[in-house]
Amino acid sequence: MANVTDLQTKYSKLAQEYSKLRAQNQVLKKGVVDEQANSASLKEQLKQRDQSLRKQEQEMDSLSFRNQQLAKRVELLQEELAASEAKGKKGKHGLQTQSVFDEDLQKKIEENERLHIQFYEADEWHKKTEAELRERLEKLEKDAEQHHGVVDGLTTKYAETIERLQSDKARLEVKAQTLEREAKECRMRTEDCQQQLRRCQSELNRQVKQSSSVIQEKVPFNDTKFSDYNSLNVPSHNRRHQLKARDVAGQAMSFIQDLVAALLNVHSYTEQRVHIYPLDSSIETISPLNQKFSQYLHENAAYVRPLEDSFLQLYQSITEDTVTVLETVVKLKNFSDNFSSYTHFLQKILPYQLKSLEEECEAPLCTAALSAKNQELQSDIKRVTSVFEKLQNYINLLALPSVRQDAMPHSNTSAVFTQLAACLHSLHDAIKEMSKHYNQKADIERELPTVTQKLCTTTECLLGSLGSLTSCTGKIATFFSNNLDFFTSSGYSPRGSTAALNPVQAESMLANKKKATAYIQAVKKAKPQSVPYREALSNRRILTSSTESREGLTQQVQQSQEKIARLEQEKEHWLLEAQLGKVRLEKENQRIAELEAQLAAALGGSPNSQTAAAGALTRGHEEAAAELKAAEKEPTLCTSLVGMLCTTPTDEHVGDEESREQLIKSHYMARVGELTTQLQISDSKAVHFHSECRALAKRLAIAEKSRETFSEEVKLANQNITRLQDELATTKRSYEDQLSMMSDHLCSMNETLSKQREEIDTLKMGSKGNAKKNKGR
Repeated sequence: MANVTDLQTKYSKLAQEYSKLRAQNQVLKKGVVDEQANSASLKEQLKQRDQSLRKQEQEMDSLSFRNQQLAKRVELLQEELAASEAKGKKGKHGLQTQSVFDEDLQKKIEENERLHIQFYEADEWHKKTEAELRERLEKLEKDAEQHHGVVDGLTTKYAETIERLQSDKARLEVKAQTLEREAKECRMRTEDCQQQLRRCQSELNRQVKQSSSVIQEKVPFNDTKFSDYNSLNVPSHNRRHQLKARDVAGQAMSFIQDLVAALLNVHSYTEQRVHIYPLDSSIETISPLNQKFSQYLHENAAYVRPLEDSFLQLYQSITEDTVTVLETVVKLKNFSDNFSSYTHFLQKILPYQLKSLEEECEAPLCTAALSAKNQELQSDIKRVTSVFEKLQNYINLLALPSVRQDAMPHSNTSAVFTQLAACLHSLHDAIKEMSKHYNQKADIERELPTVTQKLCTTTECLLGSLGSLTSCTGKIATFFSNNLDFFTSSGYSPRGSTAALNPVQAESMLANKKKATAYIQAVKKAKPQSVPYREALSNRRILTSSTESREGLTQQVQQSQEKIARLEQEKEHWLLEAQLGKVRLEKENQRIAELEAQLAAALGGSPNSQTAAAGALTRGHEEAAAELKAAEKEPTLCTSLVGMLCTTPTDEHVGDEESREQLIKSHYMARVGELTTQLQISDSKAVHFHSECRALAKRLAIAEKSRETFSEEVKLANQNITRLQDELATTKRSYEDQLSMMSDHLCSMNETLSKQREEIDTLKMGSKGNAKKNKGR
């Protein structure tokens, strides 16, 4: 599980990095598009400048040509003037021609000055545009370098991410293979466990049938066939019904706690949302209607908390020593009153909720889709309130028998419980539909430009509380439907009738139960050696099960006992023979040692002593020979309680038979103890194996689910990797295309600039030459 959490954290980190890179990629794409637009506009401006430069060049060519013509004309006029001055004045016609020439010369001089001024202005404008274009070119080169750096960084980063994802993929494949192997092993184990479980189930079913037959035949001793023999028409105390009622009330208590927590969250977050949308109370005052609505929502705990407290009191009133029926559950009335007050609270805030949604629809930025969702929510809120009113009516009907006797027959109670279950399912459906519409509304609100982070957070919290309320109501509806048979069944009814139990009968039943317990305790005190009834029943079940198991194992035990008896007889025979041989050997060794000592003393003493020692030695030899002769006698059979043994009679065998029989008895008793311990150990092992098989089956199911999730995650990871590779390839191609286009554009711009510089230099040289010529003239 730790590896799974690590993988999940890694995938979450990868997803975050991928989202960041995707956002950066989008920003770069926008920047590249903007730069392309700027470059296109610059190209258009450059084309316009080129066209204007060509026009100016053409004008300059025409002006230079015109200037040359004028210069030639001036030279001719000067020559004519000099000739006319040399000839002198020849009359009136000469003066007129001279004045015409002077005027023409003056005009040409003025035109030449004007052309010089225009040429100077054009030169200045050309220098200025050249400087601007150089600045733009430097800026574009810097941008191109930055884009190159960004592209290189992205390529390296994408390469690292691809390598990391590939390594993760390989690791996940290895892990998937290991998980598959483990799954196969778990399948094999589960098959074995299932076989063992089937055997255990068959054995348990057999034991249950046998115990039930024993209980039906021998355990029941309460005869209720003839109701006339009973002094009081009072039912017996049903402890199983009380335990079931306690368990069901405990489960319902946990569901009521979850429901109360979900309702508190829904009302609190709705109050926060009213203060934020459509007007933020921290910036401007909200409408009086929303103020009143917020005030009512602020009081929700006073109506919701008593539901949990009253149901807790109801749960505490249901114990093993009480009688739990609708006629005796007095605390149900308190819960019904609190539920009615909460339903009145919902009816009170219903018009304010509807008006608040209408006010949201009247907001200036409310779209048609959002207003439609608000209308759907209005219908959902009305439906939820009506379902709560139905639930209130049914709970009031169920609480009525505890207040008024004979208020409702048992058949009507079953119908009320059935309708209550259907009403709980309709409540779950209504809240589920409201949660779905609220989710759709939240998605539409996120697209609005004026939505704040505070509103988004509050809406997310409200959606979470609605989801928990939906799941809680679904659990309550399922729980009530599953236990509907228990609710509609009559756990207690007077003997011989189908009428409901009244409180008087319940009190007499509890009094009889107390008397019975007191009597049993008195009997226990009077006869402390007696066995309790429950212990006797358990002992009887143990005895019956042991007798049944004994019948199945008797044959095997008999066979094994015969084998064991034969082997043990042989073993004990040879053990006893060995022990007797050891005793004889020790005695012979002692006797030989005594004889040797006597012999040594005789050799070292007087002749009389030597003769006495020799006599003693001869007597010892004679005794040994007599013993050997006794040993050579025929063997005799010795029978006892434990079997038959073949022995040779000796003088020392007087007390050996009793010791041998005692040894054999102790050996068999120890062997019987070992067999009983082995039997107990095998039983405990069987129980342990059964529990282990169940645990392995659960682990196999969990492993199968985890394997499916891992395979899905691997598929998603592979899809993400392929998508990232495709996007990386497309971005690479786009960036390469853009860089090639920018490099071509820069080359073309450099060429145009070099051409413009050359043309400007030639124009400057031509203008300088013309200026020198004009000055010389």
